[in-house]
Amino acid sequence: MAYLNTKLSYLQFSRPVILHRPTWPKDLAGAWLFYTILPSPPWPKPKFNHVASFAPIVGLLLGLIEATILAILTYVNWPISAIALIAISLNIILTGGLHLDGLIDTADGVAAGKERCLEAMSDSRVGALGIQAFFVVLGLQVASLIRINSWIPVALPITHFLGRLSPLWAIDRYPYISQKGNSKFHKLNWRGKKEILPSLVTMAVILSSLIILKIRAHYLLVFISTTLVGILSSFFVAKILGNKLGGHTGDSYGACIVIVETIVLIFLGFLYKV
Repeated sequence: MAYLNTKLSYLQFSRPVILHRPTWPKDLAGAWLFYTILPSPPWPKPKFNHVASFAPIVGLLLGLIEATILAILTYVNWPISAIALIAISLNIILTGGLHLDGLIDTADGVAAGKERCLEAMSDSRVGALGIQAFFVVLGLQVASLIRINSWIPVALPITHFLGRLSPLWAIDRYPYISQKGNSKFHKLNWRGKKEILPSLVTMAVILSSLIILKIRAHYLLVFISTTLVGILSSFFVAKILGNKLGGHTGDSYGACIVIVETIVLIFLGFLYKV
């Protein structure tokens, strides 16, 4: 009886347990709206505090959209050179050219040096190095896609996912050096290594799915090696640009994405038919 009275007393005076709904669907919806020109989903209401951690997943989804369109064009016998150019164009259209613009501005900032990099990056005029970076990157991407050939629809989702890992390293390890940048909130709301968790879970799910589906060992090795190249490139590109600029801005986040995507595409081009 004493035990029963004690238990009832505990239930009466203890605090109620509040179950919090997970916020990741709202963060994912916010990332979708922030990183693409596509309309927001009807549910849930987007939040923008932690969109950076879901950028790789948005890249994966964009890659799947592009892959579907390109697979249809391949089926109706469009030439591979046209498909490669359309792949680049689709990515620019769906992202609003956000990342390529960042590449151009960052190249100008690197050319100006640490002392004047912010001034050069904010200048509406495009410098010589910015133009060169634009054409070099596009040329390398188109050449790599032509080399990859019929595997373009498979390569794009992987490439867009891995490219968007690089800003996570940049945000985590380097200060945000622009006081007026629209991307400063990424750094202000950063929660440390926890922000990388969605990407790790996604990679684990993809790898597990490939194993369960009993994908040939050769293709599994290609996926693992490409992922490792993407991760290493993400780290070193963010590090090199961070050291060159003395930190990062929204433009350099975009530049990291484009450069890592280019490296991954070149690597896949070397692996094709190996």
